Amino acid sequence: MPNAPITRRRFIQDAGAGAAAFALLPRLALDRDPASRPNLLFIMCDDHAYQAISAYGSRINVTPSIDRLAEEGVRFTRSFVTNSICAPSRAVLLTGKYSHVNGQVDNFVTFDGSQPTFPKLLQRAGYATALFGKWHLKSDPTGFDHWSILPEQGDYYNPDFITMGERARRHGYVTDLITDECLDWMAARDRSRPFCVLLHHKAPHRNWMPSPRHLSLYEDDVIPEPETLFDDYATRSDAARSQIMSVAHDLMLSYDLKVDIETAAGLAPDDLHVDLWQAMYGRMDGEQKRAWDEAYRARTEELVRLSPEGDDLTRWKYQQFIKDYLRCVACVDENVGRVMDFLEDAGLADNTVVVYTSDQGFYLGEHGWFDKRFMYEESLRMPLIVRYPAEVVPRVADEMVLNLDFAPTFLDYAGVPVPSDMQGESMRELLAGRTPGDWRRSVYYHYYEFPGSPNIKRHYGVRTERWKLIHFYHDIDAWELYDLESDPQEVRNLFGDPRYASVVAELKAELERLRVKYRDTEPEALPPGT
Repeated sequence: MPNAPITRRRFIQDAGAGAAAFALLPRLALDRDPASRPNLLFIMCDDHAYQAISAYGSRINVTPSIDRLAEEGVRFTRSFVTNSICAPSRAVLLTGKYSHVNGQVDNFVTFDGSQPTFPKLLQRAGYATALFGKWHLKSDPTGFDHWSILPEQGDYYNPDFITMGERARRHGYVTDLITDECLDWMAARDRSRPFCVLLHHKAPHRNWMPSPRHLSLYEDDVIPEPETLFDDYATRSDAARSQIMSVAHDLMLSYDLKVDIETAAGLAPDDLHVDLWQAMYGRMDGEQKRAWDEAYRARTEELVRLSPEGDDLTRWKYQQFIKDYLRCVACVDENVGRVMDFLEDAGLADNTVVVYTSDQGFYLGEHGWFDKRFMYEESLRMPLIVRYPAEVVPRVADEMVLNLDFAPTFLDYAGVPVPSDMQGESMRELLAGRTPGDWRRSVYYHYYEFPGSPNIKRHYGVRTERWKLIHFYHDIDAWELYDLESDPQEVRNLFGDPRYASVVAELKAELERLRVKYRDTEPEALPPGT
């Protein structure tokens, strides 16, 4: 079976043809009263795992504002990403096309902003479009009347923003500041036009720096450990063993866990991220530093006093990591509440489609990991909640949806024709409580960013309602098969067991069908980093 994405030449030809056709499109007429077309508000966090949302049954935290959205809208239980890493996910969102088609196969590529995107189409149809927060696509945003973004990953404290090309530092905490800008723009918007706003939070991305008001949250709690924290990968391929994202070995004491390295010098002589951490800490003002030092002094003292080793050290690291992660989530949840309150107070709630999601899933200690990238469930599966009182029927939805579907869905709600080359499907019928008879029963995934940290092998695969088949390739040739019904934690690789030969054959046929459907069949591989 071919194991590589579309060629660079083919991508350039397709992208050029699409951009040329888009340039010839007339500006779409406003054939409907602006008030009759819904506003669109897309809230996306970075690395917010569904396991950290109480509406999804979280055992480790409570998210009342996000839960409110879930109670009043549709909560998807099978929402998946096509390539579990930041920039590719964002490009899929914008274009409605897989990574090998839109060209953003990894975090190193610069996004081609000349290609058609749903904000451009909405802008042509009369929507006021705006973007706030994390962008992470290297090129300047296009298709937005207004944009204010973080450079690269951005900073948690006193971050720089690039607003319509002008860079300036702002005092405060990043989640609050991004929300402030979004609310200010919506309050001052052109009320004669419907709006489409992309509100993209940095949190809870690594290195998980909580806001000043959340520094002591969960301090006296013991957060439950995932059952697979000490997974031994016994039945899996070398791909699981060669990763560099383990809680035990790869969380940095200074950068990730906020330990004072000078005080704990004997415990962390090889912490490679000290300089990076010092740069982040150096952005704080005196008051912020005093609050920070007061909050984290006890952590360093505890580490020195206990000097844990082996599994005890892993457990200690997990507690520090997960508490900081959840503190960042708490601030996001508060700001989601601020946005919802604004919509209510402004009389916009009933006519605004509100989407809450993450750019991918995330490991919260499952399999002993943090980060994402693998096709295993915690990384593949994203939270997705949609609220739109005028049309959406509140329910829990089990249909399989993809981040590929966002662009067609927004265009559908806006009454804008969906381009034929978009590869996703509109979720509008699902959201109204009607499941089309031909809705997908399997999803296709492809990850490319290897070689490079954290050393996750290239792989592609198919997930059905019950089964998952993964093929790791490039410098390895390994298959893994999981029965999600009997083994939801994916710890028993069944590939090679003759009892499942017919299942493997069926899944390989479905995998080939999806690769043909999504045009991911050419044998020539894109070089790493291109």
